[in-house]
Amino acid sequence: MSLKLGVPSKGRLMEKTFDWFAKRGVTLSRTGSDREYAGAVEGVANMELVLLSAGEIPRELAAGRIHLGVTGTDLVQEKLPRFEQQVESLAKLGFGHADLILAVPQFWLDVDTLDDLDAAASAFRAQHGHRLRIATKYHRLVREFLTDAGVADYQLVDSQGATEGTVKNETAEMVADITSTGETLRANHLKLLADGLVLKSQATLWRSRVAKYRPDEKAALNTLLDLMEGRK
Repeated sequence: MSLKLGVPSKGRLMEKTFDWFAKRGVTLSRTGSDREYAGAVEGVANMELVLLSAGEIPRELAAGRIHLGVTGTDLVQEKLPRFEQQVESLAKLGFGHADLILAVPQFWLDVDTLDDLDAAASAFRAQHGHRLRIATKYHRLVREFLTDAGVADYQLVDSQGATEGTVKNETAEMVADITSTGETLRANHLKLLADGLVLKSQATLWRSRVAKYRPDEKAALNTLLDLMEGRK
């Protein structure tokens, strides 16, 4: 059996992950065409590369179908309740940085903080007869954050793409989304709440706490950890 490592299957995340491992003496490569999700590993015996979408990796780690996986902090904490019991962070990889934030329309001149939002949400419900809508794909994280902040009069609206455009399209009043530079928010006339940082995320190497580790898989993991230790 082999130690299974899940890596994002395309784009800059895959390329940067390959580079990160290469600097530690482990060569990862895609085999076959870009449409095939097969890969190869050199530098660690009994280790297998599994190419998946970044969103699939938390689920596969939690199910124990892969031993290790590279994906964002945001996806792990959103998709895995009590994630610390299911996975362990082995290393932050230093790329894929993004912040999960709350943003409101720029013309909401009196709304700059969570306290302002709480008051505005109550006023919105009184005026319109329904709760203020927040477009997001991070339901768990946003709900927990707003609960801790004491904001109650809102509803989450699912958005799996172009979240920043939902306000302009009038399907939501504000958004909770990932941003790295804030340029897309500004282009859509949105502003960050001063205390609206929900989570700072980056690409991270995770280890499954529930996967079974046979002797050869443990040996492969120890070899990888030794290589990582030598190139911190």
